[in-house]
Amino acid sequence: MSYFLLAKDLFQKSHILLELVKSDFKNRYLGSYLGMIWPFVNPIITIGIFLFVFQFGFKSPPVDNVPFLVWLCCGMIPWFYFSETFASGANSFLEYSFLIKKLSFRVSLIPLIKVFSNLIVHLFFVFLLLIILILNGYYPNLFWLQYFYYLLCMISFLIGLSWLSASIMVFVKDMANLIGILIQFGFWLTPIFWNISFLPEKFRFYILLNPATYIVTGFRDTFIYHHWFWENISTFIGFWTLNIIILGLGLTVFKKTRPHFGDVL
Repeated sequence: MSYFLLAKDLFQKSHILLELVKSDFKNRYLGSYLGMIWPFVNPIITIGIFLFVFQFGFKSPPVDNVPFLVWLCCGMIPWFYFSETFASGANSFLEYSFLIKKLSFRVSLIPLIKVFSNLIVHLFFVFLLLIILILNGYYPNLFWLQYFYYLLCMISFLIGLSWLSASIMVFVKDMANLIGILIQFGFWLTPIFWNISFLPEKFRFYILLNPATYIVTGFRDTFIYHHWFWENISTFIGFWTLNIIILGLGLTVFKKTRPHFGDVL
């Protein structure tokens, strides 16, 4: 299976994928009292807690003369999408095992259901971020269009990561616990509420290896600092090299394990 065939299937079955994405979004919260409000409430509460602890508890000053709320949201919003999709994408083959038995459906598209389902919530919070920026004196400009580049970065990386983790999860259920640990470590090792410039130079390289760091700093470069992504060519090459590796590895592992899914599921 080549990337060309995958793209062709994605285009031909886009209407089916869209229906599955809408169904997935609804079914996750069906039956609860607040229903589809929950995916929006939890991130808002999390941001509120961090804002209260660091701005009012620890008296965190503005970062680079940027209001702490603006600076924090530019880090938290991409992280929510990244972490939620990583966790749910890894479970996608198990959750949608009934689709695997349908010969007419391209199984490789299943992880994309989670990628695009979580995108709905992410876009809402990006809209909220734009409102927060405007209220704090950051007005629309050409740099804001760069958001779509970083969205592409997240989607492409998460597709490869979901292929890899979901394929392993079918055979190794402990993968869910490992992903939970990786997300916890990733949160604290990503400069979401701390500034990477505070680190000694010798440690920054290791933090920059984290793909989430590239996304978070990219959001701040887009909405706050107004830097183009090509200005730092080393991080650009580093991220896309890792991205291509993860995509290739994820697709290879999926192709090797796919014939055995039926025996396990």
